[in-house]
Amino acid sequence: MKRDLISIEDLNEKQLRDYIEFGRKIDGMSHEACRQILAGRILGVLFYEPSTRTRLSFEAAMLRMGGQIIGFSEALNTSVAKGESLADTIRTVERYCDAIVIRHPREGAARLAAEISRVPVINAGDGANQHPTQTLLDLYTLQNLFGRVDGLRVALVGDLKYSRTVHSLFHALARFKDVRFRFVSPETLRMPEYVIEATEGSAAEIAETTNFEEAIADSDVIYMTRIQRERFPDPLEYEKVKDAYRLDRSALKHAPSHLKVLHPLPRVNEIATDVDSTQHAAYFPQAGYGMVMRQGILAHLLGGKL
Repeated sequence: MKRDLISIEDLNEKQLRDYIEFGRKIDGMSHEACRQILAGRILGVLFYEPSTRTRLSFEAAMLRMGGQIIGFSEALNTSVAKGESLADTIRTVERYCDAIVIRHPREGAARLAAEISRVPVINAGDGANQHPTQTLLDLYTLQNLFGRVDGLRVALVGDLKYSRTVHSLFHALARFKDVRFRFVSPETLRMPEYVIEATEGSAAEIAETTNFEEAIADSDVIYMTRIQRERFPDPLEYEKVKDAYRLDRSALKHAPSHLKVLHPLPRVNEIATDVDSTQHAAYFPQAGYGMVMRQGILAHLLGGKL
């Protein structure tokens, strides 16, 4: 049976923990053993939106496991510019590769691709909807930083309305035990009700606030997000909130010593560079875990032996 990774909502707690374990196994393998996992396999990487970490970490993950890469990072240089439909692109590319990673600006595009494709499809971000592989690497990061995911106090800060990263992470963490959330955002960028409602039945505790200082003092994890200009239908609305929350060294003076700051990156000005050298900064190690986690994802979906 074909395996896909389209939405965190498709995964239960056990499956989330299994993915964390896949990452741990990969991280413990020798380079030589790792190079045999997907030798001779080809990954199709179809990025209709800009990306640095997601695209490069997928490509590095495949290459480090002995596989190869085809695809594009700019749709205007492909037949899409001639009017080719997503369905026809998928039906073509699936004949050239063993799995497809797709990033697309339209919500639901990855799900459509999975319904069409005969090879596994991995969602690398579809509009403001989901970003499941980012969430899995975030979970792996938390496991490495704290030795657990259960029982953490997590503040999600900034653009909670449009951030697909935050939506996916919230859905995932709500499946773990005793996780407490603080949603910190401007009124116009609050977490959508439909996202919260999707976790009904979980034991997650949720508090909403605009008080960033209070959240810093009472959290284990600060998960910062970029206010995404490209998601705003009205540029004036973006200008009103673009600098709503900014984390600098002085803002961390009352932070617990164990507090870790995460960010899916890229950052603009929401985290000052003077935070980088503090004990709290964990966003660059987080980016590094992205390759390890995506190795685990690819190996699992393609049947590689771990």
